[in-house]
Amino acid sequence: MEEFRFIDLKTHDAFTNMASDEAIMLTMKEGKAPPTLRLYRWKPSAVSIGIFQGMHDEVDVEFCKSKGIDFIRRITGGGAVYHDFTGEVTYSIIMPKEHPLALKDILESYKLLCGGIVRALSHLDIKNGEFKPINDVTVGEKKVSGNAMTRRHGCVLQHGTTLLDLDVNLMFSILKVPQEKISDKMISDVKERVTSIQEILNRHVFVDELRIALARGFSEALDIELVQGNLSTEEQQTAEKLVKEKYSTEAWNFSR
Repeated sequence: MEEFRFIDLKTHDAFTNMASDEAIMLTMKEGKAPPTLRLYRWKPSAVSIGIFQGMHDEVDVEFCKSKGIDFIRRITGGGAVYHDFTGEVTYSIIMPKEHPLALKDILESYKLLCGGIVRALSHLDIKNGEFKPINDVTVGEKKVSGNAMTRRHGCVLQHGTTLLDLDVNLMFSILKVPQEKISDKMISDVKERVTSIQEILNRHVFVDELRIALARGFSEALDIELVQGNLSTEEQQTAEKLVKEKYSTEAWNFSR
């Protein structure tokens, strides 16, 4: 069984979270970092947009500023995502592109890695979780996890969210949907398409329960041994540089 470094659940701001993912990739490219699974939360809560999106097109920036919500551009594709501090746990898994688990077929790669989420749900007694192409995990046809991937720096990075709870009204306030267009039907439509672990289980689910389930799920689904670790000094320094020069800058976040 191959070993992966496991960086257990930590909480950072949006800029540090995204910079840490890229710092691991850059260090791994130099052969100085092992394949890594990382769990993290966002504090303050944040909204991230895909690399090809425009911040002002997708996000009510002024509302976010008024509520102390971070906003950031990812290096992965996909749509805008609200990351609630109490409502989700995010993972990232990073490995060299020649790694046996880094399948060349994108859909098969998503299916394999999202298997970690499906297995994690089973450990929470949610037995009907399944991968839904292209990059979601659903329970009873409702999305509970969204995922995104990029292949750069000689690495494969996939990161994604698993929803503990969902505040649809707040989500609509953050995303660029005019208030006058938000209807009861629109809100009910989202609730028909998206769910959360707490809604499924009809009970409060502690973050620590999900943390443990995710670690077990990825270990079992990918047949890897998770070895506790942290960012190296080099990775931390690279992340700090990326925060300052890239992820916290308007040039990056408002580049489209």
